[in-house]
Amino acid sequence: MTLSLYVARRFLGLFGLIVAVFAGMAALLDMVEQLRRMAGRDGTFLQAAHLAVMNVPGTLYQILPLMVILAAIALFLALARSSELVVVRATGRSGVRLVMAPVVAVLVVGAVTLAVLNPLVAYTIQHYETLSNRYTGGDTGVISVGSSGLWLRQAHPGGQLVIRASRADPDGTGFTDVTFMTFGEDGPERRIEAVRAELAEGAWHLSGAKEWRLGDSNPEREARRFAALELPSDMTPEQLRDSFGAPAAVPIWQLAGFIDDLDRAGFSARAHRVWLQLELATPLTMAAMVMLGAALTMRHSRFGGTGMRVLFAILGGFGVFFLRNFAQVLGENGQLPVALSAWGPPGAAILLSLALLLHLEDG
Repeated sequence: MTLSLYVARRFLGLFGLIVAVFAGMAALLDMVEQLRRMAGRDGTFLQAAHLAVMNVPGTLYQILPLMVILAAIALFLALARSSELVVVRATGRSGVRLVMAPVVAVLVVGAVTLAVLNPLVAYTIQHYETLSNRYTGGDTGVISVGSSGLWLRQAHPGGQLVIRASRADPDGTGFTDVTFMTFGEDGPERRIEAVRAELAEGAWHLSGAKEWRLGDSNPEREARRFAALELPSDMTPEQLRDSFGAPAAVPIWQLAGFIDDLDRAGFSARAHRVWLQLELATPLTMAAMVMLGAALTMRHSRFGGTGMRVLFAILGGFGVFFLRNFAQVLGENGQLPVALSAWGPPGAAILLSLALLLHLEDG
């Protein structure tokens, strides 16, 4: 037990050090990028620093498995060079059992990451998008999906346009049972209800529409009906789909409810389902990285070939990371089942690493 706690403590220390180094590098690089983006827009250094701080947690969260394998490589290289692995093996303790200490530690870290870090990252992603639009002068549509349907706000000539729809097409560009409200500087100006609305380049195309001019003395008496009506819009179908934001911007505790809301609104929630399963599989992915790093770097340094083993371990980690992202894309496109796209890569990596460990240590 004492030995396991010692190995786990050293692993966590190295992992924390690597995270701190990467956080510093990411902050500096992102600061430079934010200053470049804000050049010519009267942005200040403090605004760029604020954006960089909000963007760093999301960047680190994406590369978390890669930092885990670097910590595992550093741990087992240090144990091998100090001959501590030789002493452990001399006591009759299996190398596979030794690996279980950092594996258990990283599983705990993964669980804490899901419970605490994931909601924090979701908040920083949302806050970063809001601040970025404010500082750089951007104005994109904002979508909210709930039990009452779908709500969309977008810029409109002379004011704002608020849209509510009961249902939407899976591609997100066609709405059913739609209400449009235009707001100017003095408040609401016009209300339009339509049976159907479709977004095309440059305009909303409405069918079965009825319009009320809210500035009239009797809006109902002056209301007009249209078989077809167009409302100008600078939003494109791609921007509308992107207005939902990345699934990472939704905290994991709210993701299941958000998926239900998307289903009720008629949108495809497959990308969010894949992301939810990927997040639940995060501790398993981190454990696979530890086992892969251990399998390739546990040999004593006097045997030689340390550099090649480290290189193979890093390449293996990048391979698992790439396979995970590739399976995510296939899952979002419907070419792989959701569960397989999320749990398949870490499961395969664990089995491969375990086979390699058993062959090298006990074979």
